[in-house]
Amino acid sequence: MKSVRGNVQLLNGAGAARTASPGDALGAVDRIVTGPDSSAAVVLRDDTTLVVGPSSRLDLKEFHFDGTTREGGILLSLLRGSMRMITGLIGKTNPDAVRVETQTATIGIRGTDFIVQADGQP
Repeated sequence: MKSVRGNVQLLNGAGAARTASPGDALGAVDRIVTGPDSSAAVVLRDDTTLVVGPSSRLDLKEFHFDGTTREGGILLSLLRGSMRMITGLIGKTNPDAVRVETQTATIGIRGTDFIVQADGQP
């Protein structure tokens, strides 16, 4: 976690919640939950930056990255709210390895800086 503003919770794969703080590490399958008037910024090991907006739920479903070969993959699921993503090395070297799901679509990434909003209920 790079920065946290307001009420931000991290849920692990078993559903255990903890309050997020700058410097916290994310697991490969964590959920970020932001409250109203809250936000969080995350920088992944390949320098991908995620900014999660207020009242959002974002699942990091898959992340793997090899710093030597620069190979990896990212799969995110935006269940509710908004997210801005600036892709890092994975998106630059292999755009097909970066995917964002919403409740109604899966987005293949071709750009390097974009915003996704999902209004669905979790």
